[in-house]
Order: sequence, then structure tokens, then C-alpha cells
Amino acid sequence: MDQFQISVYTSLGCCFFLSCLYVASLYVWSPEENRDHPSTIKKRFFSVFIVMLLSPLFIYLFSSPDLLKNYTIWYVMGLRTDGFLSALIYPLLLTVVLFLGPLSVQLTNGIWKIYSEPMFWLNYCQNLLWLRNHVVAPLSEEFTFRACMLPLLLQSFTPVTSIFITPLFFGVAHLHHVFERIRTGMDKKTAIIISFFQFFYTSVFGIYSAYLFVRTGHFVAPFIAHAFCNHMGFPDIPDLLAQSEPKRGIFLILYILGLAGFICLLPTMTEPTWYLNNQFWYNHTNPKLNVSI
Repeated sequence: MDQFQISVYTSLGCCFFLSCLYVASLYVWSPEENRDHPSTIKKRFFSVFIVMLLSPLFIYLFSSPDLLKNYTIWYVMGLRTDGFLSALIYPLLLTVVLFLGPLSVQLTNGIWKIYSEPMFWLNYCQNLLWLRNHVVAPLSEEFTFRACMLPLLLQSFTPVTSIFITPLFFGVAHLHHVFERIRTGMDKKTAIIISFFQFFYTSVFGIYSAYLFVRTGHFVAPFIAHAFCNHMGFPDIPDLLAQSEPKRGIFLILYILGLAGFICLLPTMTEPTWYLNNQFWYNHTNPKLNVSI
């Protein structure tokens, strides 16, 4: 029997319950206003922070007893100091490479000049929508769906399998937006199409985010990548196609170079030794969990 092993049903059940708990926390309040109303945002801030307080209990209560004898709960959740600076910088740089094309478009559009203004950031740091999208959502989602779910799944599955399981919970947890869109007047067909597209790209991001967590053993790695991706948003393809030549061709090349560079650099820039990753899933005494990814 493996050293740190729990039932598949236990790990999946905990993850399912955590997903439901996270989504339910957004709807415990009476939906008097839409999701972007300041009062709704504040209430949901409170709700998700309560979920963040409860989520580690699942690791504490349902993990293998031997695991928490060898590691602290905070360590397996990726809340550790060794390798922290690497986990803060390298995953962000890697994600920047992926967005080389969109960043180049922004550079020519003059958006970077706005970013250089201190007042821009000062104003945005006081904006509830910005705080939700860039701080609270990445923080609470990565904490719940990566830092608390993956340590459970990794006691039942190999790292590769775990990386592909968590995005399903993460993606499904975003499907609730279909009801909000319909409630605010969007027709059902459009709401469903948009929501399932969101499910697709959040699931793809979830794979990347889980990969970062497993490879680095740090919570901050997926958090910083998530915050940056939320800032950039989904690449604006219509804007790219609307560019005049030769700009369009140059930007298209940069889009491709960014994606190719990201794929090439991904294994190297997430090398576990760079992050002093000695998490239990890389423990050589446990051959089932010590899987190269």
C-alpha cells in the first residue's frame, strides 16, 4: 500500500463538495442586484473568504494520517517560503510569453502608457470590480481549487491524472454564470453558448494552473498566473484581424511565437528543483506518486 493514500471516493467526494460549497457561497445572498453591483461584490467577498477558511479542514480531516505526520498542512497547500521568489517570478514570466501577441497589440495601442501612470493603479486598487477580478477571484479560486483540492487528489491519483481532474471541477464551477446571464436579460441560447465557451477556456487554464501547482509546489505560482490572465482576458482575435497590414501579419507572427515559446519553455521554467519542490507527490518512497510530468 502506498505511503500517503486515501480512497478515490474520498478525494473526489471532497473536491465535489468543495466545488459546491464555493459556488453556493456566491448565492447565499438574496439576488437583489446583479453580480457587478458593489453590494453583491462585497457580500461575495465575505462568502468566499469563509469558504477559504473552511477548505483546509478537508485536507486536515480526510488526508492520510501519515501525510500530516511528515508535512504540515500549510506546506502541502503550497504555503511555504523556500523557493517562494522563484514561484512568484518564473510562472509570471512564462505566462507573459504566452501573451506575447496581445501584449504587442497593447503596446502599439498606447495602453502601456496608461499602465505607467501611478494614478491608474491607485484608482484601480480602489475599484471593487478590479479587486474582484485581479485579487479576490484568483486568490479564492486558486486556494480552493488548487491548494486544497490537489493535495487530496494527489493522495489518490498520479500527478498527471490529478492535473486533468481538477480543471473539471474548476470549469463546472463557472457554469453558474449561465443563470446570471439569463436573469439579467440575455437569451438562453446566447447565455448557454457563452457559458460553455467559458467552461472550455477555464478548464484549459485550470490544467495550466494545476500543472504549475504540482510542478512548483507553491500556491503563489498559479495565483500570480491567474491574476495576470484575468488582467489580459481572452485574446481579442477580432481586434487582431482588424489591424491593417503589415501590422496584422507581424502581430500574428508574435501570437504564434508566444504560443510556441510558451510550449517550449513550459517544462524548463517549471522544473521542480528551481522551486525546491519536495512535496509528497515527488517523494521517492512513493512510486505511485513519483511520476514525471
